[in-house]
Amino acid sequence: MTFSDIFKSSFLENVNAVSLLDMVLAMVLAFGLGLFIFFVYKKTFAGVMYSASFGVTLIALTMITALVILAVTSNVVLSLGMVGALSIVRFRTAIKDPMDIAFLFWAIAVGIVLAAGMIPLAVFGSVMIGVIILIFANRSDTTKPYIVVLSCDGPQSEEKAVAYLRSRTKRCVVKSKTVQRGAVELNLEVRLAKDDTSFINHLAELEGVHSAVLVSYNGDYMG
Repeated sequence: MTFSDIFKSSFLENVNAVSLLDMVLAMVLAFGLGLFIFFVYKKTFAGVMYSASFGVTLIALTMITALVILAVTSNVVLSLGMVGALSIVRFRTAIKDPMDIAFLFWAIAVGIVLAAGMIPLAVFGSVMIGVIILIFANRSDTTKPYIVVLSCDGPQSEEKAVAYLRSRTKRCVVKSKTVQRGAVELNLEVRLAKDDTSFINHLAELEGVHSAVLVSYNGDYMG
């Protein structure tokens, strides 16, 4: 193959397969909708530690997906090769919150729809999904479980503390109990009757109660 044959190659014909206007429009819209997804994620995050890198990943993933789909839609042969190349990709990062998976699929779906030229669907769908997530994620839920860690000095103070908890909460179930000489420690699951945690202050002031800790439980729950 001579130097002139390289320039006659069909590979160079793919340079103009996607117009510059389409590329710029797709990438700008992907960045804008990715930024919207990032803001919704930041607004609705309810975990323990917020990860800024995951939010940036959502923006990058939207743009990368749009870039890949633009290339795939312009060449059938390339699309077959891309499927084979992406099939060997493996992700080892553990996803702890199910909502993170929803945001990842949202970013990928937006990138695909944008690159396919369905701009109104991508914009309207993103706004609709964002509004729904904001409504349900920010809704105050008093039925979510809490864990109360209670430390008492004996059985009598334990009975008084548990009775007080059951009178102030919708549900109170003992999950674990540790007994030592002169000390009793309880882990109780409680459901609040209303969005008010002042009862934990009064619980700590009961006679025989050394400490009372209320912890919000955000993990998986069955029961």
